[in-house]
Amino acid sequence: MTKPQTDLAPRPADLDREGTAMLLHEALARSRQQEAVEAARRYALARPLAAGRTWSRLARFAARRAASARAAAGVAPLD
Repeated sequence: MTKPQTDLAPRPADLDREGTAMLLHEALARSRQQEAVEAARRYALARPLAAGRTWSRLARFAARRAASARAAAGVAPLD
């Protein structure tokens, strides 16, 4: 006894469903990739700004410390 042809070949509706699922997965992956790139871009922009604030804060601290050391040593201020 031979099997009918419909049992051997997948139905067109199944193929379409599989294709649609693949397209959805690809679209989701592309969307997540774009979100990751955007987050990296925002991080790259924010990092120098945060580093600049840190260095300026460190420079103010060093200036205050040098001024207090000069005052303690009895040296005239640099201003």
